[in-house]
Amino acid sequence: MAEALPVERLPTWPDSRIELTPAARWLVDHGGESMPMEQLFAGFCERLAEEGIPLLRVIAALPSMHPQVLSRAFFWRRDQPVEVHSVGHDVVESEEYFNSPVWAIHQGAAAIRRRLDLPNAPMDFGILPELKEQGATDYLALPMRFTQGPGFGTKAGETRQRNVSFCSFTTDRPGGFTPGELSYIMELMPLVSLRLEIEASRRMTRDLLTTYLGRAPAKRVLKGNFHRGRGFEVEAAIWLSDLRGFTALSDRVENQEMIATLDDYFEAMARPVQENEGEVLKFIGDGLLAIFRVDPETAKPGEDPREAACRRALQAACGAFGQLDALNVKRAEAGQSALRAGIGLHLGKVVFGNIGATDRLDFTVIGRAVNEVARVETSTKILGRPIVTSATFAQALPNAGLESLGFHVLRGVKRPQELHGVPAEKLACKADT
Repeated sequence: MAEALPVERLPTWPDSRIELTPAARWLVDHGGESMPMEQLFAGFCERLAEEGIPLLRVIAALPSMHPQVLSRAFFWRRDQPVEVHSVGHDVVESEEYFNSPVWAIHQGAAAIRRRLDLPNAPMDFGILPELKEQGATDYLALPMRFTQGPGFGTKAGETRQRNVSFCSFTTDRPGGFTPGELSYIMELMPLVSLRLEIEASRRMTRDLLTTYLGRAPAKRVLKGNFHRGRGFEVEAAIWLSDLRGFTALSDRVENQEMIATLDDYFEAMARPVQENEGEVLKFIGDGLLAIFRVDPETAKPGEDPREAACRRALQAACGAFGQLDALNVKRAEAGQSALRAGIGLHLGKVVFGNIGATDRLDFTVIGRAVNEVARVETSTKILGRPIVTSATFAQALPNAGLESLGFHVLRGVKRPQELHGVPAEKLACKADT
């Protein structure tokens, strides 16, 4: 068997034709390891400065695939840590965007350079007067062409540019950039684009998986847990909510209005779940499935982890109805009908698993406890209570003041089960079922 040589004993070839500058080597030689984008970008800019290019500021924008973020801009300034600014999707309809070098780059400009220290220097982009006030003498913006990524908005009738982002360089040295420096920066751009696209692609993959699967399942999938038929068990407080009258409502309103209504409703439900360290697992039509894991790290000192999980779930449920009340005020002002909902809460063990066809899987939770919380949620309609919990859930919260609603037969459950509700005076909301 051939000997595996350690790195320090690998042979070298002095006559190698590949010669990389420090900045180029920083982009290329990463050993297959990922690093935080801020560290990567700072290291690149610092090496350019060490090579003698007097940079004042460098900006790189990377595309995103996030429902709220179009791109993330990384700002490096001399002797300062890198700052990250998230840019929303609505920016492409703003005057700021159409009055920027970024818009020109997206329209196909190969490069934009402005000598800000020259008399009568054109100030045709909104950022230039600000840079000149900061002492900048030269500004260069270049496109970064990626193999994939989202497109950018354009004015009506104009060609949409896709997979193009930008990187800009600013100096404050009298006389600006030298011709050699400009040529060097431009030669580096293919390497810059390649390395930053790798990092952007990793981030976009995480964003997409988190958006569609949730944060914890996304992490597991990225770590390789995507094999069919595999799962793991967790104990959790389980939440299932349902919008009342969804079918009748969908018959009365147009499709786009229905989508907007569901978006508003799910925001009211999901935000309190996330604020209370819960995990939104799935939207099922007009229903929402979430869990609050039993985890010692989320418990208060001396608090039982099960009690902590149920406490967070109950806080989220009451908070959701508060959000729903606020939403209904706005709907009433717009002449729209109020939205009503029910939430069932349970405590039990669920199995996270990859379930589905050979090449189309769903990373979801299954188990007896999931079926039981569905029956508990259904009882909110029968009992006319906005929040109903199982006895197991109520027993984990002995000091929450939950009141017994008696024993009830739940479909598919052998014995009648005691259910509990939140007293009206403790439910800080007006919403009902």
